[in-house]
Amino acid sequence: MVAVETRELRYFVAVAEELNFGRAAQRLGMAQPPLSRAIAQLERRLDATLLERTSRGVTLTGAGAVLLDEARAALDAVVAAERRTRRAAEVADGRPAVVLASKAGASTELIAKLLDAYASEPNSVSVDMLLCGPGEQGRLLRTGRADVALLHRPFDSLSGLDHETLSTEGQVVLLPAGHPLAGRPQVRTSDVTDLPGLPQPRWPRADGGYPDGPGPKVRDHAQLQQLVSLGRASVIAPESARTNLGHDLTAIPVVDAPQVTTVIAWPPHSRSVAVADLVRTAARL
Repeated sequence: MVAVETRELRYFVAVAEELNFGRAAQRLGMAQPPLSRAIAQLERRLDATLLERTSRGVTLTGAGAVLLDEARAALDAVVAAERRTRRAAEVADGRPAVVLASKAGASTELIAKLLDAYASEPNSVSVDMLLCGPGEQGRLLRTGRADVALLHRPFDSLSGLDHETLSTEGQVVLLPAGHPLAGRPQVRTSDVTDLPGLPQPRWPRADGGYPDGPGPKVRDHAQLQQLVSLGRASVIAPESARTNLGHDLTAIPVVDAPQVTTVIAWPPHSRSVAVADLVRTAARL
């Protein structure tokens, strides 16, 4: 059996994500006819129909959906192998570092304690912080851009990652300080999900777009807090969001919201002593 090439996987992922050969060809910087031939050759090689082509457009078959997931993982693994090899060369040159990814604005107090505690370890190395948008930490690990990351269940997927649980907390709703609910000791989810004039924010999807809805588009917690303080949004967030709230915001416990568990995660094939030491330090905290 002839092995599938990474080039073919890259072509297929572009078509499967765009569901349009013309847009996929433009994204890849190539003409459409050779792209169509490459996909047809891939289908012959795998003896499977991956895409249904009709006059109304292109759709994925069941086999195509499976290959899309596997192809993304395989391409991520190739990129990760290159990045981790370069990092290993840096270690050999005496420039070791661990890259820790975290959602911008989240777990600030925990990160500060972790970095201080790890720096006091006798064999600690430099820790480079990589702050990202919501839900991006797992992909940064899988593609080798980060060595270790803080993730939050149930929001972030831990599929294919090893992890250690660090903490569990409830959730609060962030509201403008003068809101009529601000004086309540607690609320329920139904009290705050459809507040007039204070819609829930819309976070970006993995493809960079935003889901439909009335809420404002946001990319980080600083932007979100400003929108809440201006009376343009409300948000249910982990209880640690209380940290460093300004006087123009209030946080009220949401008694029926699911608990949020913070974990430290890393690729299962990691053999980095520095990553292991950092994880042990986090677990002690």
